[in-house]
Amino acid sequence: MRVFILGIDGYLGWSLALYLRARGHAIGGLDNLSRRDQVTELESKSVIPIISFAERMELFDGNLGVADLCKSDDLWNALELFKPDTIVNMAQMPSAPYSMIDAMHAAWTQQNNIIGTLNVLHAVRDVCPDAPILSLATMGEYGTPNVDIPEGDFELEYHGRKTIAQFPKQPGSLYHAAKVASSINMEFACRMWDLRITDVMQGVVFGTKLPEMNGDPSLRTRFDVDHCFGTAINRFCAQAVINEPITPYGSGLQRRGFLPLEDAMRCFTIAIENPPGKGEYRVFNQFENVYGILQLAELVRDVAKDNGVNPSAIIRNLTNPRKEAEEHYYNPESKKLRALGYHPSIDMKVAISEMLLDLSNFRGSLEKVKSCLIPDIQWSGEKGKAKFQ
Repeated sequence: MRVFILGIDGYLGWSLALYLRARGHAIGGLDNLSRRDQVTELESKSVIPIISFAERMELFDGNLGVADLCKSDDLWNALELFKPDTIVNMAQMPSAPYSMIDAMHAAWTQQNNIIGTLNVLHAVRDVCPDAPILSLATMGEYGTPNVDIPEGDFELEYHGRKTIAQFPKQPGSLYHAAKVASSINMEFACRMWDLRITDVMQGVVFGTKLPEMNGDPSLRTRFDVDHCFGTAINRFCAQAVINEPITPYGSGLQRRGFLPLEDAMRCFTIAIENPPGKGEYRVFNQFENVYGILQLAELVRDVAKDNGVNPSAIIRNLTNPRKEAEEHYYNPESKKLRALGYHPSIDMKVAISEMLLDLSNFRGSLEKVKSCLIPDIQWSGEKGKAKFQ
């Protein structure tokens, strides 16, 4: 199968390219390289060193390119040249805090994520309308509504054809609001243009590597720990390795879906190899299990002690920079991928232990960016780093 990945330079995009290539798929892709610039803007970096995009292009025989999906015809041209069997759209800025810095960052986020996705929809309609789109969305679109969260199972009829009504959403940031808008546009494209789209509402992915990277430094994917692009579990593991307090926000009773990197790749592959029908918009909730944030902090602390990475690891809660429910009901459904053959394969403790041991090899890099582990972006618009409670 010929798979074209948008956002191929990112944490998930690069990992998926390697994972699919190892299974015999031909890979091409585009990226605007904004993630590298944004992490530098925050005075941080990928703590696991990665090669340049030019070097990555060589590894994929020139089938990768640089393009801004909002500004040029490069996407149309690339699709015509590559002739993909399927398109994976991961070309969105993925950080809630980054979207909340100020008006400029909020506008850039919405422009990049919404207009970029609109251009993807038009390009596929114009060039390869039969090629399914796998689009990376987020469980954060739902918010925490205090009711069960299904996988889009509200059936309606539109001009004599069954369609799906999307679950009511409560985005918690301007990044999440942009993702909601894109989901609406994708469902519209399926009704209007008969496109075939899988909208993956993904939980938080964690992990430093895949077996397909074979310990080769040139194949490593990026790993961010800053308060914008580093997820909670990334930050917790980084803090444990360099003997800093592990810092959940607020009470830490927030609940979210999580899954290991390798399981995320398996889920994407299952979705790609089992595409939707013509005109079908479908939603997959993709996560391994639901965990409380404090529960994860305690797990990282305990594993760090047990494997000797940090025998004195401690937890200290921070004041919450976000406006969110800290204690809530959370019960999302996740049946569709399991019905297609996904079964969680990696024990959470084992995955965290591997992350801690991997990151122990990069203590120097972690020490250089440790100031970026504490948030200084407040949803209220106030300035200053979060304080210990």
